[in-house]
Amino acid sequence: MPVTYVLAKEFNIAANIIRAQVAPNQIGKLVLELSGDIDQLDAAIEWMRSRNVNVSYTLGEIAIDPDVCVHCGLCTGVCPTEALSLHPETYKLTFTRSRCIVCEQCIPSCPVQAISTNL
Repeated sequence: MPVTYVLAKEFNIAANIIRAQVAPNQIGKLVLELSGDIDQLDAAIEWMRSRNVNVSYTLGEIAIDPDVCVHCGLCTGVCPTEALSLHPETYKLTFTRSRCIVCEQCIPSCPVQAISTNL
């Protein structure tokens, strides 16, 4: 089903694809950032739910456990907004919360499981 096309065409909603794990005729996961008129957003979400698309909201934040993090930097390579970076002098991981869109791509990339979400 062309979800992002219908959101744009029928509801005038901009859909920024953050992450996609979709295969034909299988259950998949699509993380979208939606923007548009609030009434149109509500109608678009209702349309998706009527098509058996499970819609959930990201209300949490990324949390990094400083006692577990080894500052390897693997998470920085998958962060689409560069909210995670290594300090150029200390090589310590820095997290700029205001840049984070909670796409959760960093979570599976962490070899020591120092990254999680707070809900």
